[in-house]
Amino acid sequence: MVSVHCHNDLGLAVANSLAAVQAGARQVECTINGIGERAGNCALEEVVMAIRTRQDRYPYDVGIVTEHLYPASQLLTELITFGPQPNKPIVGRNAFAHEAGIHQDGFLKERTTYEIMDPRDVGVPQSRLVLGKHSGRHALRDRCEHLGLSLTREQLDQLYDMFITLADRKKGILDDEVIALFRKVVDQ
Repeated sequence: MVSVHCHNDLGLAVANSLAAVQAGARQVECTINGIGERAGNCALEEVVMAIRTRQDRYPYDVGIVTEHLYPASQLLTELITFGPQPNKPIVGRNAFAHEAGIHQDGFLKERTTYEIMDPRDVGVPQSRLVLGKHSGRHALRDRCEHLGLSLTREQLDQLYDMFITLADRKKGILDDEVIALFRKVVDQ
């Protein structure tokens, strides 16, 4: 059996490992979160989900319960006292988070527009819409609905104006802040 063992010096460990699989390798030596010496090793979670997501290109069964990938990453983080970078594919804090208004709108209309895999398939409970200065009305209205807040179109416009003013001053708007802004709009 041919095995592949790639280091991530140029950020190509996963790509090179997948190329090796296509060329006949049937074992990929990899690590959770891609940890390893220097720039790290091939990331197990990325290889596994690439194979699972692209069965048309990689018709193989890896025998891994993918719902355990994120919990395993979190456990490793606790054990070694540092975690993956926030934008790390599959297990990073922002892997299933959307802040840009166009992404949020597309996501709310059709999740698969911006997510080629369901976060639950890797053990992440759900995607997140991060409310910030780049968020649009659709995301704000969606958050209000989740919070049980009903708005007319005019109230949404007022709320959005106040929301943008606040979002320009700070990063990330919390639910409590949305509720406080909602109360100001309703009291007017």
